[in-house]
Amino acid sequence: MPMLKIDAHTHILPKKMPNWSEKFGYGDFIYLQHHKKGFAKMMRGNQFFREIKENCWNPDLRITEYKQFRTHVQVVCTIPVMFSYWSKPLDCLDLSKFLNDHLGKLVEDYPKEYIGLATVPMQDVELAVKELERIKKIGLSGIQIGSNINDDNLNEEKFFPVFEACEKLGLAVMVHPWNMMGEKNMQRYWLPWLVGMPAETARAMCSMIFGGIFERLPKLRVMFSHAGGSFLTTIGRIEHGFECRPDLVAIDNNVNPRKYIGKFWVDSITHDPMMLEYVLKLQGSKKVMLGSDYPFPLGDLGIGQFIEDMDLSDNVKEDIFSNAALEWLNLSKNDFIK
Repeated sequence: MPMLKIDAHTHILPKKMPNWSEKFGYGDFIYLQHHKKGFAKMMRGNQFFREIKENCWNPDLRITEYKQFRTHVQVVCTIPVMFSYWSKPLDCLDLSKFLNDHLGKLVEDYPKEYIGLATVPMQDVELAVKELERIKKIGLSGIQIGSNINDDNLNEEKFFPVFEACEKLGLAVMVHPWNMMGEKNMQRYWLPWLVGMPAETARAMCSMIFGGIFERLPKLRVMFSHAGGSFLTTIGRIEHGFECRPDLVAIDNNVNPRKYIGKFWVDSITHDPMMLEYVLKLQGSKKVMLGSDYPFPLGDLGIGQFIEDMDLSDNVKEDIFSNAALEWLNLSKNDFIK
């Protein structure tokens, strides 16, 4: 029997969505213009944002494409630009429910091919927690959140009830970079995606570690996208800062940040075998999972082919391809074996 492969980081949208700006009467919400067969324009208000292909919404096409890479299961979540944390909380809840119901139906219709991660209105924690309780009931396995919430870091006490509810409900958390710091000052060369995204993930990781969230919620299961961004590659500097200036760094949590390595999960999106070897050495294979960022071009659209080609043991590959994700999601391999 072939090794089970789960892609733990992919994005999807419903084929048809309301024009939220018209519905709510304000804002530059994302909607789709299906302008030609197999393609759609993502519009941000009246401005073109990006063009997407049919594999961003067609579940059967996605399954067919994944067969080429011997990959059986996709963890799906919305595109971060859909978070809409800037909007009025009740409107964001309305949008989130629409996206989450789509994911719930997808998981119901394709239980062996898809696992869903919801989005919630993080700008209103009370509404977010209620939606967490609801998405648990419709079969979603966790949530995806941004690396910051309207420029507030994730250690802010106002967000703690969301993490607390996720631990209580047994929901996994995926942290994805978005709203990149310095974006307005580095528009050329695609720098927000090349430089800002890795920094955003490190920002989120440092905020949660130094804020003591993992000390307060030891059973919280969190995955940080894109192999942890720049966190693991700069852990020496981060640890040194913790040790040389505890008056600035260790003010909320006196545990060395290096001690948290291997207690959270990261995906494998390094695009570089040597870097993945480094990540595996730090994290251990049980905390590194296959991820692609499919279907976007900056992702690993070989769906882990470079991992297949690496000189890794079958046990390590099995951890990356399924075991790590199943532990993060608290799911059983038997749920996906046909």
